[in-house]
Amino acid sequence: MEFSHIPVLLNETIEGLAIKENGIYADATAGGGGHSGEILKRLKSGKLISIDRDPDAISTLTEKFKNNENSIIIKGRFSQIKELLTLRGVGRLDGVMFDIGVSSHQLDTAERGFSYHGDAPLDMRMSQSGRTAGELINTLSFAELRKLISEYGEEKYASSIASGIVRARDEKRIETTLELAEIIKSNVPQRVRRDGHPARKTFQALRIAVNDELGELQRGLDGAFEMLGPGGRLAVITFHSLEDRIVKQKMAQWCAGCTCPKDFPVCVCGNKPKAKLISRKPICANETELTQNPRARSAKLRICEKI
Repeated sequence: MEFSHIPVLLNETIEGLAIKENGIYADATAGGGGHSGEILKRLKSGKLISIDRDPDAISTLTEKFKNNENSIIIKGRFSQIKELLTLRGVGRLDGVMFDIGVSSHQLDTAERGFSYHGDAPLDMRMSQSGRTAGELINTLSFAELRKLISEYGEEKYASSIASGIVRARDEKRIETTLELAEIIKSNVPQRVRRDGHPARKTFQALRIAVNDELGELQRGLDGAFEMLGPGGRLAVITFHSLEDRIVKQKMAQWCAGCTCPKDFPVCVCGNKPKAKLISRKPICANETELTQNPRARSAKLRICEKI
């Protein structure tokens, strides 16, 4: 099956990377190759390394770029970007981009278990290996479920949802996405059901936990920034506040100069900025893009340049 995905903030990301025709770039979340394809169009003697952990994505990328000599495709986690590139003799990058979160293909392929709109096994694994969402739902304690749903889903009704899950699984194992969606729906107030689908936040929380998305992002950002050469740029697209907060804090940390107390007469910490922000505020989709792709509504793009 083709790994289709509408690239979000495409023009803004490509412009932000300031691509050089002989540069070396990485698309750390290549997916269906939307952003990768645009980067490749701008390269002559340069190289693009497209990374993804999803086997469906790798198959699509391999076919899509099979005749492009500037393309290198790697199956792996973006959290391991430094190790993956170092093993292949890549010592520095002129730019890296991340498009964080679940893809259109993963959402729209019901059997992957990411969506509460179709009935499928509770899977949600981006790499198609490791623990499934079903395993978490049926084995975590009430306290663990409540914490997971509250922290990763930012769900106000985490306690009642977790209670409902535990009661339901005591009767029978929870197997499918629709089963779980109905349990969530029946354990939130009626008014909440009118404000979007009540399962959205819990499904987000499970997906983040199954794929260790926040840990992956922390490690991936550190590895990517370390691989950048002077003047190299890092562009990151996020889709919810937990991710955006991590990116914002990382970039602020890299851009920070002296950390001495303000009443010190001279600097003793010796800390120098390692990067500068290209845009102080996150870049969001315009109305034209939102009309064509409603999933871009929550997207935020942040860009920094290594000094």
